[in-house]
Amino acid sequence: MTEPLFYDVLRQGLWISAIISLPILSVALIAGVTVGLFQALTSVQEMTLTFVPKLGAIVAVFWVTMNFMTETLVAFFTDRLVPLIAGG
Repeated sequence: MTEPLFYDVLRQGLWISAIISLPILSVALIAGVTVGLFQALTSVQEMTLTFVPKLGAIVAVFWVTMNFMTETLVAFFTDRLVPLIAGG
């Protein structure tokens, strides 16, 4: 394996990890901002109020996007990594 090929595969792997994590991170951000705004408007400073809705939103988005994540990782592994491991 040459050095440019190694860096290309590494770049593709990092890009795929960014694409896969984007839905969960964006929903966590939106839920956190929404709950923070609600807390600021109502002066309710309960710690579990920030944790539970964010966790629920993350679990729901993970459940919905689990198929996309799995297909993306399997495609990267079978199309890119297996031929390199096999020596192709």
